Amino acid sequence: MESVEVSAKTEEEAIAIALAELGLSRSEVEVVVVKKGKTGILGFGSEEVRVRVTPLGQKPGEGEDVAGMAEAVLRDILSLMNVSANVVLDKSGAGDAGSIPLDIKGEDLGILIGRRGETLSALQYLVNLIISRRLKSRVGVVVDVEGYRQRRYESLRLLARRLAEQVKSSGRSVTLEPMPPNERRIIHLELKDNPDVTTQSIGQGEERKITILSKGNSKEKQA
Repeated sequence: MESVEVSAKTEEEAIAIALAELGLSRSEVEVVVVKKGKTGILGFGSEEVRVRVTPLGQKPGEGEDVAGMAEAVLRDILSLMNVSANVVLDKSGAGDAGSIPLDIKGEDLGILIGRRGETLSALQYLVNLIISRRLKSRVGVVVDVEGYRQRRYESLRLLARRLAEQVKSSGRSVTLEPMPPNERRIIHLELKDNPDVTTQSIGQGEERKITILSKGNSKEKQA
């Protein structure tokens, strides 16, 4: 439920109007005075009080089966794409703590991954956009296809460690192929505490890539 803003002659009157609109009691909301009113002189120059009233006791999405909603949305999208597959909640999948990991299972699903995982990223973005708009709150849904992300992330971690050893031995920097932000983040995190090398993100847009350098040769930049 969204907050409402109400103007009235007094703060109490404005709050009462907002509570009636929301159908809540005073103990169920938070009140913020957006604009203090003025009494004026003989009725001239007076200004109304404006308050913002926000429901309490329920975080966006709390009390709703957000995971079930995300699964249903993803199934609907796959149906519209004429893709026959199952969607399962995979708590062992790739993703940060607190995210909702959904894995698409089936045969011949390479079309859902695309080049460099671009189609998969677009599918994940669409699911998150739909759910976030429904709940009016940001939701972290991670969409995978037959564990592709998990395998890809592990291969990136291994690659990062191998190239770090190469840079350490040769003293020469190594630049990887362009990667999306989530994959660059994996490289950065894997080498964040490495005592011998550091990482930089270079380039713009889809051509942004990571360079691994010996420590001391460059200042670290963010992905």
